[in-house]
Amino acid sequence: MAEQFDLIVVGAGPGGYVAAIRASQLGMKVAVLEKRVTLGGVCLNEGCIPSKALLDSSEHFAVARDRFAGHGIEIDSPRLNLPVMLARKDEVVKRLTDGVAYLFKKNKITLFYGIARLKGPDGSGLQQVALEPADQSGDQPVFEPGQLLTAPRVLLATGSEALALPNIPFDGELVVSAKEALGFERVPEHLVVVGGGPIGLELGSVWRRLGARVTVLDLLPDLLPSMDRQAAAALQRALKKQGVEFRLGVRVSGLRRLGSKGLVQFTAGNDSGELDCDRLLVAIGRRPVLADLGFEALGGKLLENGRISVDADYQTSVAGIYAIGDLIPGPMLAHKASEEGVVCVERMAGSRAAVVEYDYLPGVVYTWPEGASVGKTEEQLKHENVPYKAGSFNFLGNGRARAMDETEGFAKVLAHTETDRILGVHIVGPRASDMIAEAVTAMGFMGTARDMGMLFHAHPTLSEALKEAALDLHEEAIHA
Repeated sequence: MAEQFDLIVVGAGPGGYVAAIRASQLGMKVAVLEKRVTLGGVCLNEGCIPSKALLDSSEHFAVARDRFAGHGIEIDSPRLNLPVMLARKDEVVKRLTDGVAYLFKKNKITLFYGIARLKGPDGSGLQQVALEPADQSGDQPVFEPGQLLTAPRVLLATGSEALALPNIPFDGELVVSAKEALGFERVPEHLVVVGGGPIGLELGSVWRRLGARVTVLDLLPDLLPSMDRQAAAALQRALKKQGVEFRLGVRVSGLRRLGSKGLVQFTAGNDSGELDCDRLLVAIGRRPVLADLGFEALGGKLLENGRISVDADYQTSVAGIYAIGDLIPGPMLAHKASEEGVVCVERMAGSRAAVVEYDYLPGVVYTWPEGASVGKTEEQLKHENVPYKAGSFNFLGNGRARAMDETEGFAKVLAHTETDRILGVHIVGPRASDMIAEAVTAMGFMGTARDMGMLFHAHPTLSEALKEAALDLHEEAIHA
């Protein structure tokens, strides 16, 4: 007999596990199906968390090597112990994935490790999900192959996977995705990165700091196309100063293998060339994980880009089947998936006021300096003929940034000319990822540039740059 639940969540990434916890808090009996041996999805296991662990470790190494002397700290040249660095990264991941498992137990969520197959409604209208074995070990729950679970609602949160280049498949050795690039057993001599987005730039930064030659190739003429152009250009300049090489407006056409190394073939207009490398990181985007789930067999409709279309409740074209995160339109960001998971189950519970405020969705590039933004870019405002004013402030004039010796970058505030309401905020600089939260809050409460400029900002802090940028919008900046 099928075991019945109020909600079945397929996928335990940042969308699925957050949705499951919130649903349990709302009184639902919840089951989660996950094929990975650890919880947390790509984000915790091979994305957001391990990459940030390596970014921090590699930044410490680079600062000790290149900048300690300027602070009056004299040390012998630091030596890299890569196995220890990677082990620390793995420990960070383990503590967080173990933490999700603890939260499941705390919230009485039933967990099944296996592959989910949608089977459609049974005679009473409940959705059926069949379980098939995945890699299992340890004390993971065991079930009979083909075991059925039923619930009136099923939430799909299976995430995404890396896209490969045409005719250059991943092999896990020479041609790798971000997953493998988080665990190289040695520093590459020459890492070629295909893709000038956040993933490629962040992992390129890690290995450049640790001593690799890094070259970034991208089909587009500019990096980070969704970012404000001034901010993207500032990040590119900073990375160039760090030794990252760029070849933009080029198309990768092939790969010639030379033993364990390769020659990356590319074209640029009528010209062509080759680059030798011992690692080729492909970071050109991601695609939803839907294969073998059975969604389309139930009549589920996909958009042209392979995403699932959903309504305001996150219900798909199949009644009783819902989807969030990387499966549906919008940026593939962990915090987007989490918020969608919360709102989705709250709407299931009857809260019609629950919505995701997509206009205030922040994005971050965790290079150094960091880049962070929320709202509209100047380019978008011009294209939409929205009247606006811009105010900016360079970290060069910020006392805390001076004390930290981190003066590269700026903060920029965009506000409507007539209402002064903040339309966008863009930061390139130290800890931009943390500072953007103030901008999200201000915009979420329909704040104005004058609101941001008149509020207290402790001194000396990096966030004073935001205050000064807001003041500059009205030509009232004090320290510019």
